Amino acid sequence: MAQLKIVCKHPDCLKLFFKDMLAKELQLLAHSIQRTESRLREFEDKYQLSTEKFLHRYENDLRCTITG
Repeated sequence: MAQLKIVCKHPDCLKLFFKDMLAKELQLLAHSIQRTESRLREFEDKYQLSTEKFLHRYENDLRCTITG
């Protein structure tokens, strides 16, 4: 595994920088998950079809296409 060593005169500032950066990234990921969940609900409502049923149909159609 590759390693990166950072040398800094002010390690507390660097620690705070990375902590803030990771917090922002987690916030972005949480927002992306919420947006994906919302889009899935919109799809399910629009087509009156659960994600599970959609995936089941898609997988079965895909198998039929490959074997057929």
